[in-house]
Amino acid sequence: MPAHFCPAGLKRGGCMVTESGNDNSTERARNTPDASGADAPLPSGRFSGRTEFQNLVRASFATAAKDGWREIVVSDANFEDWPLGERAVSESLQAWAGSGRKFIMLAKNYDELLRRHARFVTWRRTWAHVIECWRCPSADALELPSAIWSPAWSMRRLDLERSTGICGGEAERRVLLRESLDEWLRKSSPGFPASTLGL
Repeated sequence: MPAHFCPAGLKRGGCMVTESGNDNSTERARNTPDASGADAPLPSGRFSGRTEFQNLVRASFATAAKDGWREIVVSDANFEDWPLGERAVSESLQAWAGSGRKFIMLAKNYDELLRRHARFVTWRRTWAHVIECWRCPSADALELPSAIWSPAWSMRRLDLERSTGICGGEAERRVLLRESLDEWLRKSSPGFPASTLGL
């Protein structure tokens, strides 16, 4: 079942989504996060488009802060189209960070992140003791997972150009994604050091 987000006119607790496909059109109420991700459970199913993808990123970090996820792993070739520089994302990550937390980041390179996401760069410097950053420069940008993993929920983009993918809290999906990420991490070396940011 696709994970959809409300268009303009978001309302708390869900929205009415019309889905059209080759079959009959159906209307169903979906409890989906708004752009801030506040107070709504994370969706499960397919997603499509950059807006839905970015809303999932925002919602996942808001949920991590609210629910106290102990670990977050994020992976992308360069994070250029992730909303990491937004104030709401920065506030969610600030609320999440603390003792006993671990944030693992994997990329082919961090050049675009450094150029586009100043708030995230500042957050990374402040919380360097809970953040591990890894890079895999030899990775094919299309093969490196574009994903978020947590002990409770995961999301993975399967088509980067169209920003389509799948998300949910199913244990099997989370285990498979974590195994894939761990394999890439074994091929990686430390990157994006906090001590040299901005130099």
